[in-house]
Amino acid sequence: MALELKGVRKVVEGQVHIHPTDLRLEQGSMNVLLGPTSSGKTSLMRLMAGLDVPGEGEVWWNGENVTGMRVQDRKVAMVYQQFINYPSMSVYDNIASPMRLMGVSKTEIDARVRETAELMKLTPMLERKPLELSGGQQQRCALARALVKNAGLVLLDEPLANLDYKLREELRVEIPRIFEASGAIFVYATTEPEEALLLGGNTATLWEGRVTQFGPTAQVYRQPVDATTARVFSDPPMNFLQVSKTGSKLMFGEGQSAPAAGKLADLPDGRYTAGFRPNHLEIGQHASEAMQFRTKLVVTELTGSETFVHLDHAGERWVGLIHGVHDLPIGEALTVWLDPRHVYIFGEDGALIAPAAYALAA
Repeated sequence: MALELKGVRKVVEGQVHIHPTDLRLEQGSMNVLLGPTSSGKTSLMRLMAGLDVPGEGEVWWNGENVTGMRVQDRKVAMVYQQFINYPSMSVYDNIASPMRLMGVSKTEIDARVRETAELMKLTPMLERKPLELSGGQQQRCALARALVKNAGLVLLDEPLANLDYKLREELRVEIPRIFEASGAIFVYATTEPEEALLLGGNTATLWEGRVTQFGPTAQVYRQPVDATTARVFSDPPMNFLQVSKTGSKLMFGEGQSAPAAGKLADLPDGRYTAGFRPNHLEIGQHASEAMQFRTKLVVTELTGSETFVHLDHAGERWVGLIHGVHDLPIGEALTVWLDPRHVYIFGEDGALIAPAAYALAA
């Protein structure tokens, strides 16, 4: 069983929402759609579900062309960030409703409702109405209703966004196990790279209606095919810096350099773009081979255990994620260090030339 998109494209009032896309999702797989708001995640899911019909291309399900087939004629379940429940029905009846429409026996309905309610921590609330629940509890009810359908395709559009932190973390761990056991294809949309990494499986990165890369999540994170994918799969986004290769060295400006080793040794001399993730910038303690950069501190953000530092480096804005809480003077010079092993090299067209050494060793 597989879901396959063949050259699907979506245009709304002359504006391209989804550029021609080819994608194949296998049975029993967890697939994450990762991208910023308005990158096309929901539009792509609606095409998968049959809620929208592509202007071009075809949608195939289990070897059958289902392009244009009504969503109610497909085995699909979808949960949105904005939860949808039946307000006049109890939580129990909300969860049971899709099975009753399918003609499932009362005994099986009861067993599946209670099993799913326990998983979603809804057991004490089964007799309540949705409006008597908190927003997070209502979202769990909607998620439970999708899970009990035993659909072949389950689409989750940022389903945990309204949940409290503790429950969100618990469900992030539980969801892959639940989905793998079901044998269905699961598609999970998120704006958060950390969530994609926690869920695992495969990830498709999206940018302005295009799937820039699709593959095993860890591989896409460690070896993005281009600078756009690297920017999407980094929170805050990856920092960039112009670099030139001269002989056996990479010159980073301010007199900083690093050996052009491995694949980089064969590159022709010229200009390239270096990329590095915010968590790889260091202040104070640093590796002996780290390169030093002089910056100006623009803004700091404290998270409780970490500090985001927004920096100005020769007119370019960088963000660093520094462990610990640091009281730093805004507007003052700040020296930061970067280990060359954490640097990606991209061509002028944005294509990846060499992943960071640490990523290859992982």
